[in-house]
This record gives sequence, structure tokens and C-alpha cells, in this order.
Amino acid sequence: MDVPAHLFSPLTLAGITLPNRIAVSPMCEYSCEDGFATDWHLVHLGSRAVGGAGLILTEATAISPEGRISPLDLGLWKDEHIAPLARVVDLLHAHGARAGVQLAHAGRKASMSPPWEHHRVVPPAEGGWTDIVAPSAIPFADDFATPHALDPEGITRIKAAFRDAAVRAHRAGFDVVEIHAAHGYLLHEFLSPISNHRTDEYGGSFENRTRLLLEVVDAVRSVWPAHLPLLVRISATDWTPGGWDLNQSVDLARLLKAHGVHLLDVSSGGNVATAQIPVGPGYQTAFAERIRRESGLATGAVGMITSPAQADHILRSGQADLVLLAREFLRDPYWPLHAAQELHQTTTWPVQYLRAAPRGSEPRQPIELKK
Repeated sequence: MDVPAHLFSPLTLAGITLPNRIAVSPMCEYSCEDGFATDWHLVHLGSRAVGGAGLILTEATAISPEGRISPLDLGLWKDEHIAPLARVVDLLHAHGARAGVQLAHAGRKASMSPPWEHHRVVPPAEGGWTDIVAPSAIPFADDFATPHALDPEGITRIKAAFRDAAVRAHRAGFDVVEIHAAHGYLLHEFLSPISNHRTDEYGGSFENRTRLLLEVVDAVRSVWPAHLPLLVRISATDWTPGGWDLNQSVDLARLLKAHGVHLLDVSSGGNVATAQIPVGPGYQTAFAERIRRESGLATGAVGMITSPAQADHILRSGQADLVLLAREFLRDPYWPLHAAQELHQTTTWPVQYLRAAPRGSEPRQPIELKK
């Protein structure tokens, strides 16, 4: 009988093994200029590697300038972006973590202000842009821009941009690529009949609405090495009648598995401004569990996962293969080290911190950064 996985079990995806099943979920930091990673990203992501996370994903990383959520977003649309990200990747690797990049296009939710400012569309005079695109010319809400519906040439450019960003991700040394198809951004907008009113081969039926995501997956898979994992993040439901839902997510997961995706990162919501979402501890884990059970595709669970016991239970009960934490990692960058102590598991501590570690902790060898 197979022994159930737990929080500190290794996880192998394709040819990569994560040292544990704790991942840092993508979190927008709004700390870039022209898409370039900065010292903030080195410290923000590096500290989570020091803290023992097995996989660390960047924030939504735009495949094109107009694909950013805000003018302050991270990007990977040109070769000059590679070196600053490679510096971050080297630091994550030096502390034993695997490095992942989330490739994204914001779609109709682009060119917005960062969350700590007054919510508004950022105009070109302040670094914003007007080339905001979506499957259909339907704004997300009254205080968002009305997008332009993508034409066939625009769709072709989107696919090429995802592919080219994946090439750059490999050159930067990332171990994992995640395609962002959740939270009301471009690929999610194509999936949902609420935001996709197209009448061509990219709209209408389930087959048509999933076409662009599958074509993006294939484009990335064509250049992303076979031994490196490919993940996709989806919103399992729009939380709105007539929208994208869990049944469609299960069917999509089967297709994604056939197209070479190794794990589905299961979130929800973000495409309907007025959706009523019953937020609470672990409120999305049931989606990850059903998709995993019915599709056979590995899943990651995310959403108000805070305590070590809760995270460990998700894995031991077979609800998911990986847990992704966001806000809890903002509160505690060293959450995995504290979780190991609480769960009586052995993990490695940086030798520089070993004097503060629980008895029996294993040393993590001194880092050797590339010069």
C-alpha cells in the first residue's frame, strides 16, 4: 500500500524533484520598471528559499508590455530581462529551492494602478497603454478600460509571445514554467462564456473556448525541455451561473494532461467583479481534489492555507500533490522551517542559522553564488 504523501515528502514532476511539497504562490509585487527584476525580487524570493520552500514561483511575468497588469509588473518579453532574473534563480538554487516563472497576459485587466493607489486605469501619460485586448470587447467592470477584441493576427502574436518568453525562461535557468490561465486574465477570459462572446473558432463551444489555452500550451511545450515541468494555473469556477465551472475544469484538466502539462494549480474566481465567493480556510481545496481524482492530473491547492497541520492534511488525504501559500509567506518567510518543527519532521536549515534550529535539524551547506 502506498504511503500517503506529507508536507515534507519530495515530489517529482517530469525530470525535476522538489525537496518538499511547499510552494510559494505567485504574488504581484509591483516593484519593476520596464519589466526588470530588481533587488526587491532578489530579497523577496530569496528569503523564501532561505526559509525552506521547495518551489518558488515568480509573480505574474508579462509576455508583452501590454500584457502587464500594471506598469510596475515583472516582464520577460525581451532578452534584456534574462540577466536580472537569472540572478534571482541562482540565489534560489543556492538554497536548494526549485525556481518557477509564471508567464501571463493580463488581457482586459491590464494597465491598472497598483493596489495601494487609488483604483484606476493608468493613462499613457503615466506609463499606461491603450492597447488593451481580450477575446471580446467587454470590460471587466465600469472602472476598467473597454478592451479591443483580438483579431487572428493578434492571437498568433499572443501564442508566439508565450513561446518566446518560455525560451527566455529556460535561458534564465528556471526549472518550472507555469502558464497563467486564471483570475480573469487573458487565457481565463477565453475559457469563460461570460467574457468570451466570439463567434469564430475561439468562441462558443467548450472546444473553441479552450483552443487558445491548448495552443499556448503546445507553443510553450515546443520550446520548453521535456524534462522540465510545465504547470497551468486555472480558476476552477467563476462562482457565477453561466460561467466557467468545475465540470469544465475537470474536462480541461484531461486535455491539459494529454498536451504535456504536469500539474494543475487550482485557484478560482477573478473573472466576474460581482461574484460572491465564500472565502474561508481551504475553500478551494475541494476543486483540486475532484480535478485530481477525475482527471488523473496532479494538482496544487491554494487559498487561505495557513497552518502546517492544515497543509499536511491536504496532502495526506489526497486532495492535492502540492500546496501553494501566498499571504502566509508574506507573514512568515520561514514558514517551512517552523512547519517542520510543528509537524516533527526533519528539514535542512542554512548553516548560518543552524544555531537557532531545533535539535536534530540537518545543515544546508553554505551557498556558492555564481560570479
